[in-house]
Amino acid sequence: MEITLYPDNKIPNSIPGPDEEKSVTSDNILRISNISRPTLTVFLPDAVKANGTAVIICPGGGYGIVAASHEGYDVAKKFNEMGVAAFVLKYRMPNKKNQPAPSIAPLQDAQQAIITVRKNAAKWNINPQRIGIIGFSAGGHLASTAGTHFSKVLVEDAGNISARPDFMLLIYPVISADITITHAGSYKNLLGENPSKEELDLYSNEKQVTDKTPPTFLVHASDDNGVSPNNSIVFYQALIKNKVPAELHIYERGGHGFGMYNKTTKEEWMDRAKNWMESNGWLKK
Repeated sequence: MEITLYPDNKIPNSIPGPDEEKSVTSDNILRISNISRPTLTVFLPDAVKANGTAVIICPGGGYGIVAASHEGYDVAKKFNEMGVAAFVLKYRMPNKKNQPAPSIAPLQDAQQAIITVRKNAAKWNINPQRIGIIGFSAGGHLASTAGTHFSKVLVEDAGNISARPDFMLLIYPVISADITITHAGSYKNLLGENPSKEELDLYSNEKQVTDKTPPTFLVHASDDNGVSPNNSIVFYQALIKNKVPAELHIYERGGHGFGMYNKTTKEEWMDRAKNWMESNGWLKK
């Protein structure tokens, strides 16, 4: 079930225009581009399995597209098997043509998603204090932004509902604007050609970690030539420095963009994620 993210489609920070969204599948990957009308696709577990935990899923795509299947819908179904409700976020791409302030549009959508799920917790059989977020690649940057920038809510929040996720799972995430480890394409799409040092520091999320940052699970591959594993490492180090519960798994091989299945190992990181969630009490009924 796909729902519009904003009531009556009143999208903040939006310039009215035609819907130019496109969906293309190639190499078994569904890529959605030119997103200007964000949505949430709702995946609810069987009532018998449901444990009250929910996750919002942010697929990757360099802030240029959303890789909606292998980093979105497929992941949602896996969480449903654990009894976890899942919500795939089709978030806006930063675009001067569509938004007066392009850099905040994805974060607005992530915050709106968290608020929406929390607001409808009873309807969807969810514990409002067990709502997490998972992101892949640039979606990992968006998820980590939601988990470090929640004190300033950028959407209408009349009910004063918290936009803070209760936990995060960051999978080969873009984290840092540090030139030695950054994924330049994601930052260019998010912040434009010539961002200021202040903007780069603001969206270098390892610099935004505090003791209020949610517990975090991270996965990366050592041979990731798309997004350096140092992104996960610096974020993990910042979490530990601030005494935030954290778990980091780095595989020897796997490259970038493997979704749920790193074909270089028999191990499935989703099993580790499940164990982590279980050990923290998020899979208890």
